[in-house]
Amino acid sequence: MANTPQSKKRARQTEARTDVNKARRSRIRTYLRKVEEAIASGDAAAAKDALKAAQPELMRGVTKGVVHKNTASRKVSRLAARVNALTAA
Repeated sequence: MANTPQSKKRARQTEARTDVNKARRSRIRTYLRKVEEAIASGDAAAAKDALKAAQPELMRGVTKGVVHKNTASRKVSRLAARVNALTAA
């Protein structure tokens, strides 16, 4: 339990930041899910559009410290490979 005024303030800040980060993470997951659904449906054009929308969202998560840079790059790379395979097929 926070005792000093500073530690109480830090606890409040952490709570607020946690809510913001949770919302950001949820937003990123929604964009990724849209890409996954487009790939699953077999619609190459929709998958490409969804990936184009998801990519900046993921990278924004990196700059905000919600997602690690390598994790975001890996996700984008793997999704792009799947979308390209869908387009080629």
